[in-house]
Amino acid sequence: MNVSEHLPARMTAIEIRAPGGPEVLVPSKRPLPVPRAHEVLVEVAFAGVNRPDCMQRAGHYAPPPDASDLPGLEIAGRIVALGPDAGPWQRGDRVCALAHGGGYAEYCAVPAGQCLPVPAGFDLAQAAALPENCFTVWSNVFDRGRLASGETLLVHGGASGIGTTAIQIARARGARVIATAGSDRKVAVCRDLGADTAINYREDDFVTAVKAVTGDRGADVILDMVGGDYVPRNLQALAVDGRLVMIAFLRGSTVDLDLAPLMVRRQTLTGSTLRPQSREAKAAIAHALREHVWPLLEAGTVRPVIDRTFALAEAAQAHAVMEAGENIGKLLLRARDTD
Repeated sequence: MNVSEHLPARMTAIEIRAPGGPEVLVPSKRPLPVPRAHEVLVEVAFAGVNRPDCMQRAGHYAPPPDASDLPGLEIAGRIVALGPDAGPWQRGDRVCALAHGGGYAEYCAVPAGQCLPVPAGFDLAQAAALPENCFTVWSNVFDRGRLASGETLLVHGGASGIGTTAIQIARARGARVIATAGSDRKVAVCRDLGADTAINYREDDFVTAVKAVTGDRGADVILDMVGGDYVPRNLQALAVDGRLVMIAFLRGSTVDLDLAPLMVRRQTLTGSTLRPQSREAKAAIAHALREHVWPLLEAGTVRPVIDRTFALAEAAQAHAVMEAGENIGKLLLRARDTD
């Protein structure tokens, strides 16, 4: 391992004491991770907070056997050590990365292929808000959903981290965007980010609204993180040859569904989870992001939306905010005070 002699032996990390509510997140001391082959060690400046972290904390989303038991799936910081065959990266490089867990800590070992350079003009807080959202949106909306310029995308949860990212990238690539959100304030944010239509789902039926603004045609692609009773309604709002892409199930993964309309309208129901995919698959997504999305970020066409930042030791408060649905955009944890 190519490592600096000035690194500490131990670090502060946030452990899950036992499955439960936000209060089970507690600071602890851990040895620094050792980067393996094709990995780098990052001195974490900021870590993103995501719903899979909350699910892991609650005992509903066990980490893969080869992953850290610590939560945290995205980070930004400075590379301080290299494992064997870590590619083009060097110590001192500023990166953001999709982690395999372990992001809620002062140091995190990540696969080199899942690192991306901090976009020009971005600070490390902004960079930390990118990986999970960008990897998820690109792989589901554009790889699986095949959204093309001129088509219509419906994004549920438009004011979430995923939603704010999907709205901006889809609009930048020439799609028409419809978003749903749960308050007038969130609806306004979706419009400000480029959604052509934003629907308060607590007041209006999104199926009726989508049909109205598309001339009864429906959306070509729907990105859904709700599941449950939204699934049959999504299919009603989906165009002929449309693609419904599932990425989460806030209302449950079990649904009673009549598939006959799907067959008649030649619709596709698909979905994915990011964490179990291979390092090679994630590296391929990173390559696509650097080619197609990083130029949009550096041009200012797409920007991360950050709700607020908590100290690392305040991870429990961050989880409480996320589970209350109070945030617009990303929640971050600050692992150190310097950029």
